[in-house]
Amino acid sequence: MVNPNQRPIRVLVAKVGLDGHDRGAKVIASALRDAGMEVIYTGLRQTPEMVVNAALQEDVDAIGVSILSGAHMTVFPKIIALMKDKGMDDVLLTGGGIIPDADMKELYALGVGKLFPPGTHTREIADYIDSWTREHREF
Repeated sequence: MVNPNQRPIRVLVAKVGLDGHDRGAKVIASALRDAGMEVIYTGLRQTPEMVVNAALQEDVDAIGVSILSGAHMTVFPKIIALMKDKGMDDVLLTGGGIIPDADMKELYALGVGKLFPPGTHTREIADYIDSWTREHREF
């Protein structure tokens, strides 16, 4: 997946708000590392501002948000707005969790990338991040 002459894809994996379930985020972070990506895991109880600031500081290609709390219609719009304010138009915002299809459609309309439900194979997530990043970022 990673060309030895190129830097690895950098992904920030985050848990936002009071959602204290991070097993899925850790599994995804591990799978992305196994796929050759460099992963920064922010840990629990991050704010959208903390996530975007960390993404800027770490110069990531993608942000992956794991959310099981039901706050996705607050969290994702806030993060995408902050990203736009900071000129991060070439950084992917993706994620996963318990998100109804109707809400996914609204989030896609705002510019959020593909969202993954529980049970998605980690290879599918890694392949999506890899293909999106290589199409939209300079390496």
